[in-house]
Amino acid sequence: MSYLTQKTIKNQVSFSGIALHSGLDVNICIKPAEPNYGIVFKRVDLKNHNLVYPNFMNVSNTSLNTTIENEFGAKVSTIEHLMGALFGLGIDNALIEIDNEEVPILDGSAKEFIEKIISSGVKISEEPIKIIKINKEIEYSEGERYISIQPSTLCLNIDFELKYKNQVIGNQRNKVKVYEDDLTHVYNSRTFCLYEDIELIKKNGLAKGGSLENAIVVKDKEILNSEGLRNDKEFVNHKILDCIGDLYTSGYRIVASVKCSQGGHYLTNQLLRKVFQNKDNFSILEIKEKNLPHTLINRSVLKSIA
Repeated sequence: MSYLTQKTIKNQVSFSGIALHSGLDVNICIKPAEPNYGIVFKRVDLKNHNLVYPNFMNVSNTSLNTTIENEFGAKVSTIEHLMGALFGLGIDNALIEIDNEEVPILDGSAKEFIEKIISSGVKISEEPIKIIKINKEIEYSEGERYISIQPSTLCLNIDFELKYKNQVIGNQRNKVKVYEDDLTHVYNSRTFCLYEDIELIKKNGLAKGGSLENAIVVKDKEILNSEGLRNDKEFVNHKILDCIGDLYTSGYRIVASVKCSQGGHYLTNQLLRKVFQNKDNFSILEIKEKNLPHTLINRSVLKSIA
């Protein structure tokens, strides 16, 4: 099979569960789509104007999740884990039907999305993929928090750093090569919060569906989840998962090096907006294998695109 042609899922897959922030029960069904369709959400609980596109310009909220909204006010929130799974598995085209406003949180990671999509199989088209190539370094910062993106070869590298006063989380840093590395730890890493922040989060109308079943809760020097952590960098790895999902709101896979310190949904979205303000900052390439020099066809580098 070609590593450089567009993919969709072979068979539809469904997920049901509670929404992290609204606390409502939600059902979603991911269906195959034709080449060049892209990733599209459809609010099946709405009769009209119910298509919502996961594009960075449609992001209307970045407070503890990524929310997209169409021009008629139809929203889909907490899309980042599902988008990260689709990116990592090389799914270019899919229709995602959802019967409420928020994607179910499941276990707080992308684990179940990954497993079910893999079990559905992948359908490969003859249509070439498109990628976004970053041409120059772009930065966005707010105080000590910053994110940057710069040119790379056929790679997407993410270097992410967390800094927390809490001793359990502390300072964590990890660097991954998205198209080369085994990202199991990243996809399996759960969302997290500090125990002392829960009251304020709930006062703001968020995390109504939050529990130890779908989030890591840290209280002082203790992790309240009985099973502990899934990997020793689960906190920063979850932030990398969020970053991958948010980068996919660019519309295509990206070839670049991303570096982030203490960032999140807002910084990633602001970075994308800044990149696409100027056409000199990026190129959108249609990749056909026969057009590539043999030295650039590195199958290990491209395995995640497959």
